[in-house]
Amino acid sequence: MIRIKKPRKIPQILKDKGGKEKLAMCDAYENEGKRDFDFNSKIYGDKTVKEALILAQHDKCFLCESKITHIDYGDVEHFRPKKAFQQNYKEKLNYPGYYWLAYDWQNLFLACKLCNQRYKKNFFPLANPEVREEVSHLSDLNKENPLFINPAKENPEKYISFRVDNLVGVVPFAIEDNAKGKATIKVAGLDRIKLCGRRFEHSKDLIALYKVASMNYPQPESDQAKAILQKRIADHIQDSAEYAGMFRAMVKSDFQLV
Repeated sequence: MIRIKKPRKIPQILKDKGGKEKLAMCDAYENEGKRDFDFNSKIYGDKTVKEALILAQHDKCFLCESKITHIDYGDVEHFRPKKAFQQNYKEKLNYPGYYWLAYDWQNLFLACKLCNQRYKKNFFPLANPEVREEVSHLSDLNKENPLFINPAKENPEKYISFRVDNLVGVVPFAIEDNAKGKATIKVAGLDRIKLCGRRFEHSKDLIALYKVASMNYPQPESDQAKAILQKRIADHIQDSAEYAGMFRAMVKSDFQLV
C-alpha cells in the first residue's frame, strides 16, 4: 500500500449524473426519511472513471498493490462504504452508509476483487465510533478518525512495513504496533497467506542480487554488480512497480526486513 496521487480533474460523469444522484438522495433522506439507497454502478463504474483510476494507481489495487487488469477488470471501490457500514466483524450492517459519497471522486479507488469483495466489504472502523450515531450528508466527517488508511490523504508507509517469515513469505506489520496499520492490515486482508507468498516470490531476485553486490568481488565486477543492483532498486521502488511499498521497506531496512 503506497500513497496515491489522484488527478485534480474529476471525470465529468461524476459531476453531472453523479451530482444529480447525490442531490436526489440527500433530498430523500431529509424529506422522505429514506435510509436504504440504491446506487447506479454505471456512473461510479463508468469507463472514464475506471480509466482515470487505473492511470492514477498504475493499474494496481489500492490495497494490496497487485497489478489488476491483465487478469481482471477490477472493482471501483468506495473508501467510505456507500450503502451500509460495519465497525467490526461482529457488528451488523448499519444503515445508511455514506450514500452522498457514492459518486465522490475522492472516495473512489480501484481494487482487486479479492481485497474488495472478500475482505474490505463494508468495514470502516473508527478510532472514535461513538461520534457515528447516524451517518448522513449532514454529518461532520471531520469528527471521524478513521482507522482505515486513506492512501490519497496519508502515506501508508508511515503505518505499515514488512518482515520476512520463512514459512509464510513477506508479511506486513504495523509500525510500532500503531492502530491504523493494524486495522488496515486486518480489514483489507493484507496478511493473507497467498499474498505474502506472492510478495516473497517478487522479492527473491532482488535479495539475491543484493547479496551478490555485497560480496567482496574485485573491481570492475563489484562495481558492475552494484550498478545493476541500484538500477533494479530504482525500478522496484517507483510508484508504478508492483509491491513498491514492500520494496521501499526492504531498501530502508538494508534488505533485512526485520
